[in-house]
Amino acid sequence: MKFKFFDSIFSALSAIGPNTSDLAIDLGTANTLVLVLGKGIVIREPSVVARHRKTKQVLAIGREAKKMLGKTPPLIEALRPLQHGVIADFDAAQAMLEKYIAVTTIKQSIIPFWKRPRVIVGIPAGVTEVERRAVWEAALEAGAREAFIIEEPMAAAIGAGLAIERPQGVFIVDIGGGTTEIAVISLGGIVLNKSIRIAGDEMDNSIVSFLRLKYSLLTGESSAEEVKIAVGSGHIEKNERQTVVRGRDLESGLPKSQRVTSVEIREALSPVINKIIDSIAETVEETPPELLSDVMEQGIILAGGGALIEGIDKAISESVKIPVRIADDPLTCVVRGAAEVLGNKELLNKVKVTGGLR
Repeated sequence: MKFKFFDSIFSALSAIGPNTSDLAIDLGTANTLVLVLGKGIVIREPSVVARHRKTKQVLAIGREAKKMLGKTPPLIEALRPLQHGVIADFDAAQAMLEKYIAVTTIKQSIIPFWKRPRVIVGIPAGVTEVERRAVWEAALEAGAREAFIIEEPMAAAIGAGLAIERPQGVFIVDIGGGTTEIAVISLGGIVLNKSIRIAGDEMDNSIVSFLRLKYSLLTGESSAEEVKIAVGSGHIEKNERQTVVRGRDLESGLPKSQRVTSVEIREALSPVINKIIDSIAETVEETPPELLSDVMEQGIILAGGGALIEGIDKAISESVKIPVRIADDPLTCVVRGAAEVLGNKELLNKVKVTGGLR
């Protein structure tokens, strides 16, 4: 299968060099990150695949494919292989993984089996055994020598530098694109876990609905995501921001530009953020008292892209009455944590949920 390699891939190739290395992959609904052990993160690409509808030939993957969303002719489809954190299209997901593994190992097809990389993939904790196995098989089919699966909240906690093996409670919230992972961890295991399919994508949909109802403005999810990043917030700000969004006027059918403020977008996002807060509160209520006292002292840790929404930490803290802090570089917590696990055999045996050869 041939792929059109774009600029970021060539830069990744030059950074990696000729040797095969083990890989950690954060296979997200919105974005996929690949970290080569010993070399760092070499790929950050949207989880989007463009292919021919009839022949199923893959035409583009990543940023190039995302540019095609909503713009394709009838014979081409641009899709997300993952929905709500799980594989919705196995062939597309395999093609995406195959490309990234091939890029990071260089001409993977001519590398003997024993030199192919070991791969660890982070997935939501709430997936079924069938969904978990689908990810594992996709990694093996894509060219991994061995594939391991780790739950995202565990990987995020490790990537955030939290002491997950100690006898103390660690409360992690990973707000991704398709799911929000809420977990209480102690002694290297997940004591409580709640995985809800409400996250960044739901926020984008809420913005689309808000603009349609208030301004009769029809926009796509990509435009809504740009608005969320530009002026999205979860708490009242001292200096409110504004941006311009462009779309189609539903009444006239003509192009229309509309200025929106962070106050309006906060109103659009509040139902989704409130649902996330409600799930966090429910998990807090179920947490054993001994662990809750640790959480009160250390606070709730936020990871994932949703943690970057302005003021969301304040909104959560005010609602559940527990300090909340954002992890360093929350977007990469999962992939960094997965890499740390893959490089530590003892830790890998303790926290992996699926792994090994076929």
